[in-house]
Amino acid sequence: MMGKKSYLATRAGGVTSDLISSDMKELVVAAKKLADHSVDAIKLRGLGFGTTFLEWVASFAAIYLLILDRTNWRTNILTGLLIPYIFFSLPSLIFNVFRGDVGKWIAFIAIILRLFFPRHFPDWLEMPAALILLIVVAPSLFASYVRSSWIGVVICLAIACYLLQEHIRASGGFRNSFTKAHGVSNSVGIIILVVYPAWALVLYIL
Repeated sequence: MMGKKSYLATRAGGVTSDLISSDMKELVVAAKKLADHSVDAIKLRGLGFGTTFLEWVASFAAIYLLILDRTNWRTNILTGLLIPYIFFSLPSLIFNVFRGDVGKWIAFIAIILRLFFPRHFPDWLEMPAALILLIVVAPSLFASYVRSSWIGVVICLAIACYLLQEHIRASGGFRNSFTKAHGVSNSVGIIILVVYPAWALVLYIL
């Protein structure tokens, strides 16, 4: 009788040990999965932050080139193409501000000045006013869907590559584009325009 009890106790202890070991293995597996998901989430957040940062930098680079081309530093890039680039790459925070009443008032005043007081409407304001007007009147298809999809990224990439090609050609070669007066700032600015959509498109593909 004592031997039977001892056998049952030993068996029960073995079963308990097996259950604890199985639970520990499941906990280890769950911890590994949680760690893997956490690493993936951190990586995705890092990539997303990088894309957002490049978006801001590219937008300001495009605005810088737009302002530069409307001053006495006449460059050979096609300024008009910067308008749709800024439209598609402008961060949502700024875009939504100009999409609302602020942009409507700016566009209204610009149109009034241009129609009735053309002498008080300087030439360098034409492109910025056109950008604000485009943001205000653009259909939701472009302002919401195309801007937030890969289509807008592809459009930005095509514009940036074309501007870079034209800038290098007008400078007489890639090396000359960095050696001429104001060439470094222009070239770096246009390269930034290429980097943002290229990076964003890679992330869309991945």
